[in-house]
Amino acid sequence: MRAQPTASHFVDGRYLEDAAGETLDVIYPATGEVIARLHEATDAVIEAALSSAARAQADWARMKPVERGRVLMRAAAIIRDRNRELSELETLDTGKPLQETLVADATSGADALEYFAGMAATVTGETIPLGQDFVYTIREPLGVCVGIGAWNYPTQIACWKGAPALAFGNAMIFKPSETTPLCALKVAEILIEAGLPAGLFNVVQGRGAVGGRLVTDARVAKVSLTGSVATGRKVYAAAAEGMRHVTMELGGKSPLIVFDDADIEDAIGGAMLGNFYSSGQVCSNGTRVFVQRPLLDRFLTRLKVRTEAIALGDPMDEAVQMGPLTSAAQLDKVMGYIEAGKAEGARLVTGGTRPDRPGFYVTPTVFADVTDDMTIAREEIFGPVMAVLAFDDEEEVIARANATEYGLSAGVFTRDLTRAHRVVAQLQAGSCWINSYNLAPVEAPFGGVKLSGVGRENSRAALESYTQVKSVYVGMGPVDAPY
Repeated sequence: MRAQPTASHFVDGRYLEDAAGETLDVIYPATGEVIARLHEATDAVIEAALSSAARAQADWARMKPVERGRVLMRAAAIIRDRNRELSELETLDTGKPLQETLVADATSGADALEYFAGMAATVTGETIPLGQDFVYTIREPLGVCVGIGAWNYPTQIACWKGAPALAFGNAMIFKPSETTPLCALKVAEILIEAGLPAGLFNVVQGRGAVGGRLVTDARVAKVSLTGSVATGRKVYAAAAEGMRHVTMELGGKSPLIVFDDADIEDAIGGAMLGNFYSSGQVCSNGTRVFVQRPLLDRFLTRLKVRTEAIALGDPMDEAVQMGPLTSAAQLDKVMGYIEAGKAEGARLVTGGTRPDRPGFYVTPTVFADVTDDMTIAREEIFGPVMAVLAFDDEEEVIARANATEYGLSAGVFTRDLTRAHRVVAQLQAGSCWINSYNLAPVEAPFGGVKLSGVGRENSRAALESYTQVKSVYVGMGPVDAPY
């Protein structure tokens, strides 16, 4: 297929291979077969990426912002034109069903490129009058930025990080997850085709050691990570040694609160989207579903019917709604949580089994009678496992929803919009939804609080993540010195 990358890395405007790097096998999750064999970045590849990025960034920063925007706009158009092949590659890389990747992955990457293309020329400073003197400010790029991606949305994350970085005059070196390394290479290739100067968006492959080399290099000014809390702690600490700017978009154990006046079908749909989309492998998922007790039995009965109707199967079949988990390791982890749920007394409503077929599949799973102290209610599972918890009143559920070290997302379903706004105002989460769930348009800031991260991606908030302010004082009169 035309979308298949031709080498392990993309550096300084071209594909680059160095077979001396350790082998990375790319596994198709639906069958367990090896579909590509890549190599980790060697010291030579890392140096080429860093030096070319530093060289290219200086000229790029001097370019008119509107010209930078035109490059990103062309890239967005190319991605949309090739959406099907890029979606097929995403499915091969991640195992997500084509039904999903056709509408949610490359297209959302194009949205990010288009949005920040339009913003590039709007970035201005301000003038601050001080009598006859005045101060003016300049928004400057940070320089060379490093992006480290998660394995669940490889195309989208590459664009969410790359688009604002490039729009505002930076260079980006992107390290995809070693589990899903293919899609970011195509983003780099398309950016060059769209006219991006060589060196400004480099992709290097590897495990944690490669990321560590990038994060600690003196030429790097900014690090943006999407990943687990454990990885975030390491990367944040390493970046802090060099006083680098950071954005950390980490994990969650997010609450989704369903009051008894909610539209039951909408609430169930939101809960299913917040637990089963991408086979549950979404950081913002609302995996603690709190249902007010008068609605609970009806909710569970209807949820069971709708969950068991999900079409699980070959992700290349557009009729299929759920594919496999992304890796064998993730499957083992999820099955371990399912067993923990059973052992700790949660009631298995449906799912929790492995289908008799090749690949890393697990049936969508719902647990009821879950209590706050159970493992499945406290730890991030990152699989299609929904924990349903009962509650009685508003004050109680807010306290329980906030009783977690995470704070990425939260949702509320109710017909009482006054209550919805009142509850959301008290939830400790960076991204919240009312009567919907997991919609993340590029126009809206996205990020968490507490252990779920620092900083925000997307929207105008990204301007703070990829630029810094220079303040210039202009004296218009004689210098008043006491000596």
